[in-house]
Amino acid sequence: MWDQRYGAPGYAYGTAPNEFLVAVAGQIPPGRVLSLGEGEGRNAVFLAARGHDVVAVDQSEVGLAKARRLAAERGVRIETICADLASFAIQPNAWAGIVSVFCHLPKSLRPSLHAAVVRGLQPGGVFILEAYTQRQLGRGTGGPSVPELLLSLAELQADLQGLDLVHAVEREREIHEGSHHHGMGAVVQIVARRPLD
Repeated sequence: MWDQRYGAPGYAYGTAPNEFLVAVAGQIPPGRVLSLGEGEGRNAVFLAARGHDVVAVDQSEVGLAKARRLAAERGVRIETICADLASFAIQPNAWAGIVSVFCHLPKSLRPSLHAAVVRGLQPGGVFILEAYTQRQLGRGTGGPSVPELLLSLAELQADLQGLDLVHAVEREREIHEGSHHHGMGAVVQIVARRPLD
C-alpha cells in the first residue's frame, strides 16, 4: 500500500515539514535523530537542515528514494533504512531525538516500540510524536480508518514511563500536508525528555 501511495507523482504529504515538529524541534539537543515511519522525507530533511545527523526509517523503499531525492534537492544528507518497525532495533542510549509523525502502528506493536524509544534516547534526549486519535474517525481529513491504528494520550503516558512529558495533549488543529492530510484533525501531541542521569 505504501509503495503504491508513494509511487504516485508528487509527494503524498507534501515537502514541507509537519507544523508541530517545526514548533518544537528546537527542544531536540544537538546530535543524531531517528525518524520513524519517515515516508518521503519531509521531516528528515527539515531536521537535517537544522544540523542534525538524521536516520530515516520506513518500510517503503519507494518513499525513501523520494526522501533521498528531496534531501539532495535541499542540499542536505540523510541516512535511510528500509525496515519494518516490528523488527527494527532502536540502538539504546544513541539518539538526541526520536521523531514519530503520523506513524500509525498496530496496538500490539506500540508498547514494545515505545519502550525501545525510551531506551534509545540519550540522557536529555527528546521524543516528539504527533498522531491521530480515535476522534479522527469518519472525518475524511486524513489518517487510518481502523480504530486499532489510532492513539490516545492515556496509552502514550503508560508507554513512555521513564520520560518526562514536557508537552502531552489531545487537541484539534487544522492540518494541510499534501493531498492526504487536509482539514481539521483530532491529534495527540507529545514532547518527552529522558532525564539526565
